[in-house]
This record gives sequence, structure tokens and C-alpha cells, in this order.
Amino acid sequence: MNMRHIVPIGLGLLLLSLLNSSWFLVLQTEQAIVFQFRDVVRVIDQPGLHFKIPFIQDVETFEKRVLAVDAPSEEIMMEEQKPLEVDAFARYHITDPVLFYKRLRNEDIANSRLGSILNASLRSVFGTIKMADVLSAKRDDVMIEIRDEVNAQVKDLGIEVVDVRIKRTDLPQKTSAAVFARMSSQRAQEAAQIRATGQQEAVQITADADRQATIILAEAQGGAEKLKGEGDRKALEIMADATSKDPQFFAFWRSLLAYREAFKPDNTTYVLSPDSEFFRYFNAPPSGGK
Repeated sequence: MNMRHIVPIGLGLLLLSLLNSSWFLVLQTEQAIVFQFRDVVRVIDQPGLHFKIPFIQDVETFEKRVLAVDAPSEEIMMEEQKPLEVDAFARYHITDPVLFYKRLRNEDIANSRLGSILNASLRSVFGTIKMADVLSAKRDDVMIEIRDEVNAQVKDLGIEVVDVRIKRTDLPQKTSAAVFARMSSQRAQEAAQIRATGQQEAVQITADADRQATIILAEAQGGAEKLKGEGDRKALEIMADATSKDPQFFAFWRSLLAYREAFKPDNTTYVLSPDSEFFRYFNAPPSGGK
């Protein structure tokens, strides 16, 4: 191959290289900055095929989609001076690629910087709230407050945080053991209080039942004694009336009752005089021939 063939081939390769270096492709999910000697020439936010001056202008592409950054797990002190381990993440997008490039250069540096800012905001906000707020419906308000505080610090970095989420909140291991022991002690105290209250109520109920039983028994005994007294009185009245009507028959009847009680078949031996008053109805009939 002689010089006459080499020159056209070299010119063709140079032209091909120039053509290849003069265009670039921006995807739907990207935005780009065109630099000329590291000065910004233009920003491209529309997808498609674009052109630049070869060997003089350079192109840097950046994501248009929402990006995510995880904050390292941090132990944060709450308002009531209770430690809490918090895992959180933020989602952001690049709003100003030129400012983003000047301040952060790339996504790795942006994630590191944003993670530090997010942790600082977590400490700032969590230090002013109670633990119950994180576990209640106020959690959303807390995340919005953290997002706004982070945005206030990154507004000059060319990014905007669209959301902050708390993945996990937990007590540190040493604190969990202490809290469990305290909760167990509190439950034991509550159980003892409930048992003591129950025993006290049981004693009161038993005492009240005993008192009512004593009152009822006393009233019943009083009623019984009253009825018995009335019965005895009526019996005495009947007996006195019967005695006044026929004293001799009543004396005879009383003697018969005494005989029945005395002469029971129990092998009892009595030694009495035949002339005893006890046998007067055996010796002679009553006067009057009755």
C-alpha cells in the first residue's frame, strides 16, 4: 500500500471519529450538561439525539428519576431522655443539574452528604418529641417536619427531598432489657394491687354477710322466743281455765301423766310407802264417787 492510499484512509477514519464524537444520546430517564473547557454550555432535559463539538465539548448525564438514600442506624435521645434506635431513608431528585454538579459532582457524594444531613435532622426533630408521637398517628407529621428541615439544608445543592420515611424504631438492647424489667415489675405491682383489692372486698363482703346473718338469726330467735312466750302464755291460760273448771279432774290427769313418766319400762325400781300421796288414786276413788 502506497502513500496515495494511506492518506484517504486516514482522512476517512478521522472524519468517522469526528462524526462519532459529535453526537450523544440522552435517555428518557436522564438529563445532561454540555461542558466546554469545563464551563457549562447548556443543559439538556429532553431525551433524544443531540450534538456537540467534538474534542472540545464534554457531556455529563444525571438521573431524572427519584433516587433513594438510606441513613445509617442512629441512637437518638428523645425529649423524655429515652434513647431510641432509628432507621430512616429519604427519596430525592435532582432539580438543578448544574448546581448539583458544582456542589456534589456525583450521586455517591450526594448520598453521603444527604445521609449526614438526614441524621442531623432526625436528631433535631426527635429531640423535641415524645416516644409516643413516633408510635401514633403523629408519625406522619414528624416525617413531614424532618423532610422540610432536610430540604431547608439542601436547597443550595440542586436537589429536593420528596419524602422521608422511618423504617424502624426500636429501643437499644440494654434499654430494652431495663424497660422489660420495669414493665414486669409494674405488672407485678398492679397484680398485687388487684389481689389486695379483691381480698379487701372479699373480707368486706364476708363481714357484711356475717353481720346480716347475725341480724337475721337474732331476729328469727327473737321471733321464735316471742312466739314461744305467746304459746306458753296461751297454754297457761288454757291450763288455768281447765283447772278452774274441774280442779279434781285436773289433779287426776296430772297424776296419770306422772305415772306414765315414772313407770317407763326401763327397769327402774322405786321404793315408796303405800300410803304415799303419789298412790292416792290407787288406794281410794276420788270423793264424790267419780
